[in-house]
Amino acid sequence: MTALTDLALTDLERERRRIQAALDGERSPAERNARGQFATPPVLARQIATEAVRRLGRGPISFLEPAIGTGAFYAAILDQLGAERLSRAVGFEIDPTHVNHAISLWNDHGLTVYDADFTAAQPPTSDRNRFDLIVSNPPYVRHHHLSRETKARLRDASQAATGVRLSGLAGLYCHFMLLSHAWMRPGALGLWLVPSEFLDVNYGEQLKRYLLDSVSLQRIHRYDSEDVQFADALVSSAVVILSNRAPSERDQIEMSLGGSLESPREARMVSRDELRRTPKWTSLPTRQSNLNGRALPTLGDLFTIKRGIVTGGNSFFVVSAAAARKHRLPKRFLTPMLPGPRDLVENEIRADQDGLPLVAEPRFLINCDLPPEEVETRFPNLWRYLQGGEETVGARYLCRHRTPWYRQEDRPPAPLLCTYMGRAGANGRSPFRFVLNHSQAVAPNVYLVMYPRPPLGEAVARDPGLLRDIWQHLNEIDPQTMIAAGRTYGGGLHKIEPRELAALPLADFPLDLPIDAGS
Repeated sequence: MTALTDLALTDLERERRRIQAALDGERSPAERNARGQFATPPVLARQIATEAVRRLGRGPISFLEPAIGTGAFYAAILDQLGAERLSRAVGFEIDPTHVNHAISLWNDHGLTVYDADFTAAQPPTSDRNRFDLIVSNPPYVRHHHLSRETKARLRDASQAATGVRLSGLAGLYCHFMLLSHAWMRPGALGLWLVPSEFLDVNYGEQLKRYLLDSVSLQRIHRYDSEDVQFADALVSSAVVILSNRAPSERDQIEMSLGGSLESPREARMVSRDELRRTPKWTSLPTRQSNLNGRALPTLGDLFTIKRGIVTGGNSFFVVSAAAARKHRLPKRFLTPMLPGPRDLVENEIRADQDGLPLVAEPRFLINCDLPPEEVETRFPNLWRYLQGGEETVGARYLCRHRTPWYRQEDRPPAPLLCTYMGRAGANGRSPFRFVLNHSQAVAPNVYLVMYPRPPLGEAVARDPGLLRDIWQHLNEIDPQTMIAAGRTYGGGLHKIEPRELAALPLADFPLDLPIDAGS
């Protein structure tokens, strides 16, 4: 191993960055997306290496990087730890081009690079050959880029390593985390730079179970969703820090958010029990997940919540008033439809005496469930219009599985709506809007529609003002509470699904709300 001065390391890292930039430029974003190749930003590598060294004990350290790339983490570890403390350093890399560059850069400076797939490598059989420190930014390959055979192999191997069987929807990075378990010495430290989506989605439940039950989870730091760490991947990032030792009920896990690893914007210590009782870990550290053990009513106790109508082809099935007149479409098959949130100026939709929404450009949904032969005989104008889209729109997956293909979903007008996705606005404005609908217009699937459950419906019938009170209160919910209820994607995009909105706790609502006990 060649002695490495600070100046030499700086020159090597400068060359590594040049090589990485050239490699990124040689491949299209689509190709790198399929391979999950998103190079670790140097600033982030340094933050994580600094955190690793802060947590390591004294003495020699053996280091493993299961997806070494060009060696961003190795360079940062060398810089922070010093070559003299590295007793052994190993990296795996499946891409031949990256392998060659990593060998050229680091082979003379203590790193052994294996041209091999880490997920297929045989783990050491003794602690002597295992590692003290694993730091990695594993490939972000989504499940649909993995073949059925690869998924089966990965799931079997991950289960053999940890006893945890991952969902078929889990991305490759989840398997990297579990497979590394067999490569860690007792007490070893693992730091993983991964997408934060596993903290909320269903396929992440098994990975979270591993973090709670198989190792000692130390910390999870989430970067702000608006502060995308990878310029070429719209994904929110998290750093997961764990120690390979048995967990204890006394363990306190640091949950932090925003800023940097060293100086987060928010941080709070939570117990393993609190994490177990918190379905969405992105709600931490922002808020407590319990209220003295007392179950809070949820929005789902008041409303049945569904997605709006999925038409199968908005440009065909949704028409303007002018287009309806042009094609002489029968009024009985035209249902008024609400505009999307972008075209909705106010959060209250008023209506005329016929129930039509008072909006700038009224639109209508073609909604007919009559059989084709009856439409052709009785409504020739509608028949001609439908014929114009049968070979194109009618061939789409959703329409192909309807009978007849032009029949729409049954979604009555809803008195309350919630926008399905959005971005947080200036001055802390919530990405989600609740809309009070006085019209008979139905909602497209960019909204969640909210139908009062029977007890609330009866209460609203007695006191129509109650619905307005609820609507106003919903729009006053703290934006961070709404964000925590849903899920966050890179670039600051927030989404919320019907079940997530239904689970929203009503902490500040009056306790005498007409709750549906059967919900």
